[in-house]
Amino acid sequence: MPLLITGGYGFIGSAVLRRLLTTTDEVIVNLDRMTYAASPESLGALRGDRRHVHIQADICDVAAVRDAFATWKPTRVMHLAAESHVDRSIDGPAEFIRTNVVGTQVLLEAAREHWSTLEGEARSAFRFHHVSTDEVFGSLESRDDAPFDEHTRYDPRSPYSASKAASDHLVRAWQHTYGLPTFVSNTTNNYGPWQFPEKLIPLVTLNALEARTLPVYGDGSNIRDWIHVEDHAEALCLALFRGQPGATYCLGPRQERTNLEVVRAICATLDRLRPDPAGPRERLITYVKDRPGHDFRYAMDPVGAERALGWTARRDFESGLAETIAWYLDNEAWWRPIREKRYAGQRLGGVKA
Repeated sequence: MPLLITGGYGFIGSAVLRRLLTTTDEVIVNLDRMTYAASPESLGALRGDRRHVHIQADICDVAAVRDAFATWKPTRVMHLAAESHVDRSIDGPAEFIRTNVVGTQVLLEAAREHWSTLEGEARSAFRFHHVSTDEVFGSLESRDDAPFDEHTRYDPRSPYSASKAASDHLVRAWQHTYGLPTFVSNTTNNYGPWQFPEKLIPLVTLNALEARTLPVYGDGSNIRDWIHVEDHAEALCLALFRGQPGATYCLGPRQERTNLEVVRAICATLDRLRPDPAGPRERLITYVKDRPGHDFRYAMDPVGAERALGWTARRDFESGLAETIAWYLDNEAWWRPIREKRYAGQRLGGVKA
């Protein structure tokens, strides 16, 4: 009886698959629709591992999802598949509602149907792990506000965060109403290898390599807490096996940085690793009009999750960033076709009249 992972070819999902395939003997069923951000290359040689089974299907497809449960009878589910970019949600919220809300409901119903057929140890061991974001908690308005934790009330501000908040509520409702053993993990901004270059760190890195402008929203003072994807994947895998029904796990590294600090750190790292004859790359920084509803600060208090899971983030931001930038320098064969054919670095989520 294998594990079912949704969105396993995504940025975080592929890190989870790599960890599970190299540290466990589990069979992994990867339910992934293969959207624009999917990267099969991210599994490398593990893609051919016989313990990895890919089902190309939409989580909103009731028949396909029910068939996956009926065929593979998973012992546990980790739900990662989601539309996840705030800027894209501003331009087109409908797809976020469809995938993140309706897709989660479809999965929950299929999981409940499957769980109802289980008996004994298999029934008591079953878990549905829903992976979410700190953005559902809204915005911290100052540097002095206490970080989010598992008791923070929800206050989503963007179509993306609202759709994720809705899916979190569905997951908890299925636990309270039907007894389905679900739990939720929320985390901070992820970064690392294989991240689709619409997100801040790869976008700025690749723009800087090509001597293009480095857009910074507003004055760059917005603050995020940055977790390396491998640290997050480690926590998710621990939670999958140790998570308790009804629990919430807030996962964070205590690595807060302003957006401007992140951009400047990228410039300094690139200047060191691959100097630009034209001069320091900070010259490329350009301040642009802020996006609508831009939350000031996100930060997570991970104490509860650290105690429950026996986990702490291992990487500090500076070394993790340098490692990530070095990876992009070494893997132009992966990102160059994306920049040329799928996403050229244009601004998304622009201010509407």
